[in-house]
Amino acid sequence: MALNIISNYAANVAHRNLSASDEMATRSLSKLSSGTRVVSARDDAASMAIGARLNATTQALKTATVNVGQANSMLQIADGGMATIDDILVRMKTLAVQASSGNLSDTERGFLNDEFTELRDEIDRIASSTNFNGIQLLGDGGDVAINFGDLATGGSGAALTPVNGFDNFAITDNNYWATDTDSDITDNNFEVDIDYAAGGQVIMTVNATVDGDNRSQSIDVTDYASGGTTAIGAGENATLNFDELGLSFTVNTNFSASVSSIAADNTGASNFGSDTTFNGVTGNDSSANVVNMAADNGQQLATSIEFQVGGGNTANDRLSIDLSSVDADTLGTGSSGSETSLEDLGANAIDTAAGAQNAVEVVTRAIDDLQRARAAIGTSQNRLDFAGQNLASTQENTESARSTLMDLDVAAEMTAFTSKQILVQSGVAMLAQANQMPQNLLRLLQ
Repeated sequence: MALNIISNYAANVAHRNLSASDEMATRSLSKLSSGTRVVSARDDAASMAIGARLNATTQALKTATVNVGQANSMLQIADGGMATIDDILVRMKTLAVQASSGNLSDTERGFLNDEFTELRDEIDRIASSTNFNGIQLLGDGGDVAINFGDLATGGSGAALTPVNGFDNFAITDNNYWATDTDSDITDNNFEVDIDYAAGGQVIMTVNATVDGDNRSQSIDVTDYASGGTTAIGAGENATLNFDELGLSFTVNTNFSASVSSIAADNTGASNFGSDTTFNGVTGNDSSANVVNMAADNGQQLATSIEFQVGGGNTANDRLSIDLSSVDADTLGTGSSGSETSLEDLGANAIDTAAGAQNAVEVVTRAIDDLQRARAAIGTSQNRLDFAGQNLASTQENTESARSTLMDLDVAAEMTAFTSKQILVQSGVAMLAQANQMPQNLLRLLQ
């Protein structure tokens, strides 16, 4: 080979080999630092694609396992409610058997009947209130909603609108409004009055009526007047809480104007809730200040609930569980659903010997009906347990398959990295030697 000073072939070869060794060492470092054999598609495109799918499946199975646990918790709540109802039915049968005996007078049967009907109402309350995350488990829900239709023009609450300062209403204590003992809750309502009081105060009073029971709460709103310490500016809102009534009101800047109008007329003629001249406008009738309640029909008992217990989108990845109503209107109807129910016994269920004897039979059927519903829940719980076990096994095997494809053999890769590291060091040394070779030509020029 000719000796020249323009091209250093040996140095170029050493540099190329050094670059290749350095790149291989860098890839080994990335694998060792990440713990995975396939850092990018260039390492193994097929394994990366399969590993990605397996990883997605593993994560989906983990979530499905959580779903199974939540489903079991839901059914456990349902079973707990049924256990309590079972205790109540046992007591009701005891009362019915006692009232069937001829040694009791009508007076004693009346006492027993009072407890019997109260226990029946308790079954309905438990069935209505037993839920999981708002999902009814034993019967239809008993929540109450505001009838916002009353705010329409011509409605009983047409004056409670934004133009007079009222943006929204909300129920904060549904238990209070759901205490109505009859099935019709449309007679439950609240009335809003804002009145001038002695000393220049302006008082907002809300009168609530639940099943004929009246309750009221008042708040001093004087400072909400325009220029007051809590006046509401344009585009702003404030919340007035009437905790004793389970209500809250969201009011706007027009509410401050309304308070100012009432305070300015110290005769009380402009009070909200009774006048026909409100906020300085003749004919602005603010007596339309009553809003009624309505049943919240959104919380109905579903006939079945589907739980996602797999990572796919097929019927086999979902488990459907049937739910049965166990309220007084259902218990006692028998397997055919056509027999006399607890509700059909009426208010005088066991106040006579004949009625008590009939009630014994009805309660016995109710106990059987409840046990059928509990057995169905127990069957579903056992099925969920096996589904959970299968998910755990599948998750383990899927994770193992993904690990075989993607996880790094650290010992083997460390050995390879050591070899590549030696090559890098050797390459650096040889490149230095190659760069020294042209120096030998200088001696020929001396």
